[in-house]
This record gives sequence, C-alpha cells and structure tokens, in this order.
Amino acid sequence: MNYAEEIRKLAAEKDALILVHNYEPAEIQDVADICGDSLELARKAKEASASTLVICGVYFMAETAKILSPEKTVLIPRPDAGCPLADQLTPEMVRAAKSAHPGAPFVVYVNSSAATKAECDITCTSANAADVVRSLESDTVLFGPDANLASWVREQVPEKTVITVPENGGCPIHHKVTVDEIERLRREFPNATVICHPECAPEVQKASDMIGSTGYMIRNCGEKQEWIIVTESGILHPLKKRYPETAFHGIEAVCDNMKLITLKDLYETLAEGKNEVVVEKETADRARKAIERMIEASA
Repeated sequence: MNYAEEIRKLAAEKDALILVHNYEPAEIQDVADICGDSLELARKAKEASASTLVICGVYFMAETAKILSPEKTVLIPRPDAGCPLADQLTPEMVRAAKSAHPGAPFVVYVNSSAATKAECDITCTSANAADVVRSLESDTVLFGPDANLASWVREQVPEKTVITVPENGGCPIHHKVTVDEIERLRREFPNATVICHPECAPEVQKASDMIGSTGYMIRNCGEKQEWIIVTESGILHPLKKRYPETAFHGIEAVCDNMKLITLKDLYETLAEGKNEVVVEKETADRARKAIERMIEASA
C-alpha cells in the first residue's frame, strides 16, 4: 500500500486537516496540510474549517487543538507521544506558586498539559515568550516549566522579574546540548552561522550567533549560505526543502516521542477515526482563556 497516497485520499474524504510539527519524521511532514511550530499549529487549528483535525506531534499539541476547537473532532495517531518537559509542571505546582506570589500572573509554556494550562493566566511558545511577558502589566511574572526559555526571556525583557517554576525545568533533548559541541561544529564548519533554540541552556545560547524558535528558523534561514542548527533534528527536513541552495548542519538531538508516529499509524487513525482527544469541558474552558490571551498578545 502507498500510505502517503491513501492518507491524502482519506483526508479529503473525511474533511480532515493534517497538522504536523516541524520535529516529526520527514515522511509525516510530507503528507501534511500544514507544518509548523507550536504557535503556528495553534493558530491554524483555531482557524481551520475542517471538521476533523489530525495532530501529528506530542499529546499536549492535540489537547491544545481540541481546546481551541471544541466542536471539531481531534485525533492523534499516537496518544502515547508524551512530553517530558510538560510533565515537569503540575496544576498543584502552579497553584502553590501563585499562592506564594499573590498577584503575579503565571505564564505557562505551551509545552504543558491542559490541566496545567487551566491554572495559568496566559500561555506562550518559544516564538512569542518575550512578547507575552512584555505584554503583562505586572513587574513580577511566574514562568514555567522551561527554565532555559525563562532565562532567554529575562535577557529580552530585563524590566520584569521572572520567577521560574520549577526552578530547573527543561527539555531533556535541548538541555543536553553542550558548548563543547557548538565549538566542535564551529571548527568543522567555520563559515556557518550558529542558531539555537531557546530551550537550550543559557551558556549554549551565549555560544550561538542567533536564538530562535523552529518557526523563526524556517522563516529566516534563507539569509545566509551555511548554518549550524541547534535543535531537534527533524527541523532539517523543512529547512532543506525550503532553502535547497543553503547548507545546513545539525546536532545529534532526537526526541523519541516526536518520532513515534508512522505513516501506518496516521493511515489507521484516519481510516478508523480512532484515538480521539477529549478534554473535560471545565478544564478546556479555563485553558482556552489562557491560550486565546496568548494569541491576542501575539497578533
């Protein structure tokens, strides 16, 4: 069976839109209607007219799509595709932090569960975190769960006091990148510009030439002829497709959860309508307010 062809046929028949994150396997990206980072997928999910949304990413992304489009059917080919970063911040931790810092709004990274989002004031992505924090009136802001992203936000918005919850939360894939690895790649590719994701550690950010989300990378990496891309390796596929004359060098960084979905999984999910995502209404209603505030702040 040619799964790619059958997936496209089924998507048309079932009025389904396939939304795929930039870290997914190349063959999944190639059958997508829309590829993007978390912010782009959140926006497209909200705007979509299709009756069914199929989210190829990790589970919090599918929850976000369902929260923004409660009237639509939302499917995820692998509901076991989790996010270790999202697991690091619980609703109880948010409530405790807000109790300890009365009046301080909680900015939650979109890499978090629906239940955690429901306790927070506004969400953010790596693309808009600084803008979201800057948009808030309070001088003190709670931020979680990614401490490396919070560090980058402090650099961009020095007028705010940003308190991280938990103190040392982070993406295991990005956090293991070292300055030594950046320096080795610079020696190997001396003409390349280094761009890293803000989920990388502060010292890696300082060792890079530029910092940006995956969406930022895709929009801006046509400006130079050679790049060292410091984020999950899946991003290299869309970059090379968009800028075929540009040289891209990646690092050894693979998120196993982002690589779980296969074409067979996607085909079976569409064919059988299985793995529907459900978010309890009260949780969804509260989380939706935080997500929509982010979208408004990023307009």
